[in-house]
Amino acid sequence: MAVKDIIDVAGVPTTAGSRAVADAAQPAERDATCLAGCRGAGARVVGKTNLHELAMLPLGTNPWFGTPRNPLDPSLIPGGSSSGSAVAVADADADVALGSDTGGSVRIPAACCGVCGLKTTHGRVSLDGVWPLAPSLDTIGPIATSIAGLVLGMELLEPGFRVAASPAQRIGRVRTSGLPEIESAVDRALLASELEIVEMELTAWDVGSFAFAGIYFAELWDADHELVDQHPDGVGEDIANTVAMSETFRPQLAEAVRQRDLWRSSLNGVFEQVELLALPTMPIFPPRLDALTGDLMPLLIELSKHASLFNAAGVPCTAQPIPVTHARLPASLQLVGPWNREELLLATASKIAAAVA
Repeated sequence: MAVKDIIDVAGVPTTAGSRAVADAAQPAERDATCLAGCRGAGARVVGKTNLHELAMLPLGTNPWFGTPRNPLDPSLIPGGSSSGSAVAVADADADVALGSDTGGSVRIPAACCGVCGLKTTHGRVSLDGVWPLAPSLDTIGPIATSIAGLVLGMELLEPGFRVAASPAQRIGRVRTSGLPEIESAVDRALLASELEIVEMELTAWDVGSFAFAGIYFAELWDADHELVDQHPDGVGEDIANTVAMSETFRPQLAEAVRQRDLWRSSLNGVFEQVELLALPTMPIFPPRLDALTGDLMPLLIELSKHASLFNAAGVPCTAQPIPVTHARLPASLQLVGPWNREELLLATASKIAAAVA
């Protein structure tokens, strides 16, 4: 097991990938609660993994401790914020790695590095002993090279966890503005699975996106603005800029919460028609590191726009690699389920993985 360095491990300082935090960090007095199953099973914690500073952005770069190397192509971003966790399993340094997902931070690095990730239902896995970013969105979940590895991760996070006996029978296919070759790869993977696929439109997509942005920026300001204000030389420029930007969103928090409730209600109605949803995890392939110049906000939105709205909904999601015709990089398929249906998600993801192997 490898553990993202926002999760307390007894005897080891938690740095959150930040020099400002690392400079004052003391060894944790006890493990985060989410590690109890891991310890009880006798799993070996081989190390803590690097991340995008303060778990804040989907790029996975880090100016203080180095950027984890994308195993598919070192010139590409590893994805974030759980970059080190995705790289650790891709490089076989760990069987399972724990990451956090607030706006895609498990699924995006899984997609960028060609591995599998699971965003758990909000509140299903304890956040006690985890560095906060946006507590009403934060989740802990596993990353592994296979769906079986995600199952193992859930068994360690939640002793007694068992995958559903059969996969979902009816899946809603959500069309997106993703690259045509990525959209086609999703279609081929679903066709190969021989599951019933129906076209499904998420009419409240923009509502979910608005809700996420308002809550995310308001809560990250609460979590991190004092650190940034007090240690301007100990945080990266991208982090300082993001925290400063949150001032624009804070007045929108009450409306964002209202929109979140509308989004959740709309999604509940969708899940009365289909068991799961399917769409690309990311609409693009991972960009090059040397392209990270100028105003990054359009890229940040593009990387996370298929993932973050489901954090606002609180629902579980998987990410798994799928082949793309005539492309050297895989795409990533995202499955989305109702609250607390990780068992069904993983059973379905497993069937799809076997179909495209």
